[in-house]
Amino acid sequence: MAQSHENGAQGTAMPPADAKSAIIDALLELAGERSWEDITITDVATRANVSLSAFRDLFPSKGAVLSAFLRKIDKVVLDGTTGDLADEPAKERLFDVLMRRLDALAPYKLGLEGIAEWLRRDPIAATAINGLELNSMRFMLEAAGIDSEGTVGALKLQGLVLAWARVLRTWFTDDDPGFAPTMAALDRELTNGGKFVARAEDLNRLASPLFSLARALWERRRTTRGSRDTKWDDEKPERVVL
Repeated sequence: MAQSHENGAQGTAMPPADAKSAIIDALLELAGERSWEDITITDVATRANVSLSAFRDLFPSKGAVLSAFLRKIDKVVLDGTTGDLADEPAKERLFDVLMRRLDALAPYKLGLEGIAEWLRRDPIAATAINGLELNSMRFMLEAAGIDSEGTVGALKLQGLVLAWARVLRTWFTDDDPGFAPTMAALDRELTNGGKFVARAEDLNRLASPLFSLARALWERRRTTRGSRDTKWDDEKPERVVL
């Protein structure tokens, strides 16, 4: 049975220069050693060698630490983005971005696997993390020069989050030095996703004129109805409020 706190008192070493990064790293380390539910804030603070007060100044919860971790990974990927693949197809550009994301995640692989197991047990937490992943994938698409706006953009984002989860499941068990199984899984997911998005874009182009017509009819009806209501209101006797 996992201990609820780290053994012993907080260490006497000097506090870390970057407490925020130390807390993030500590949480990911602990997530690779025990169940998420068994990790307390005190455990994380102790592992990071920061006080509870310092932890509270930076984060309100473990979930907030996880959110900061994802933003940290986003920054690593975005800082490494160049225009070298600008002339390549969208799929190749996104493949490159996501492989660089896996490189950034590599030091935290064990902890991420533990977190993935927790999310499978906790659908409410999985929904919250889905929102965080949507934000991350929005920037991954932007880094690849792929539009993520509008109805089709929303489908791209959610589809990419789900595809990414499947790629990670392969990555967690991939011991190949060249990550061939992971690369094959990513290529497959992006190919299938590209076909789905193409169909969604075709449907959106076909449906757009119908939506525009329906919107125009609705606006016309609302304007006409509003005119009738205004006329009737003008003819009503003034109401006296007691």
